[in-house]
Amino acid sequence: MSKKSQGSLQNYIYLSIAAAIVTILLKFYTYYITGSMGFLSDALESFVNLFAAIFALIMLKLSQQPADERHMYGHSKAEYFSSAMEGALILVAAFSIIWSAIPRIVKPTPLENINAGLLFSLMASLVNLVVGQILIRNGKSKKSLVLEADGRHLMTDVWTSVGVIVGIIVVKFTGWLIIDPIIAIIVAINIILTGYKLISRSASGLMDVTIPAEDMEKVTNYLDSLKSEQIEYHSLLTRAAGQRKFITLHLLVPGKWTVKQGHDYADELEETIVKMFDEPVTVITHIEPVDDPASMKDIGIDRQQLI
Repeated sequence: MSKKSQGSLQNYIYLSIAAAIVTILLKFYTYYITGSMGFLSDALESFVNLFAAIFALIMLKLSQQPADERHMYGHSKAEYFSSAMEGALILVAAFSIIWSAIPRIVKPTPLENINAGLLFSLMASLVNLVVGQILIRNGKSKKSLVLEADGRHLMTDVWTSVGVIVGIIVVKFTGWLIIDPIIAIIVAINIILTGYKLISRSASGLMDVTIPAEDMEKVTNYLDSLKSEQIEYHSLLTRAAGQRKFITLHLLVPGKWTVKQGHDYADELEETIVKMFDEPVTVITHIEPVDDPASMKDIGIDRQQLI
């Protein structure tokens, strides 16, 4: 990845940090003037947003470091740690909201300055909505799990705020104070689901999950098209590590080819596959003679020993 692209990704994280700081100020002021448990839980989640964004920035910088002697495949998997941590922080925020809301169910407390509180909460929600959509859109286009996870975290904050605002409006017009903590708990449960999804996705990445089905289809369609040239393949293995994709395969070429012919053909094939993707891709081929039965004895990940 170019330095320009790296800087671009980091700029989005800086935007997320700035948004977290702005929303923290707005939401805590909202809680201060209203005394609403819903607004307090909303403000607490914004603190999580800030910590998560800072951690995401650290992991993003780490993931973009070049390969070294101890990490020969690079550091791209660091993105999964960021996403997992963000999911964990979301869960902490959700359970904190539930823990804080339960006493208010037992003993409801009157709210103050509701109109002003709604206004400031709405302003904070708009900030998160805009920044969250920017991060998700660019995270998908740039294949960055860090950006997308951070954007989805902000969107959970938006839904939290929407739920809280609805609850406060209901309280304002009905006087049912118990609605405030109940809405906070309902939104917290929704947040728990988002946190679980982020952690699950990170775990899949750390377990060397294969590349997406649509990407695999592009590769196999191309490889299958080579059969007309008497070129076969097997042992196609793929995995994703952050933004980078790794693709390995055994390329079966005519046995009468010279080493140079096979090498040149493999180079061309690897370059063609790399150009199919916008994100970084590493393609590794192993050349074998198509007319030698021994070539079929190493199809799996554990190569069979020839006797």
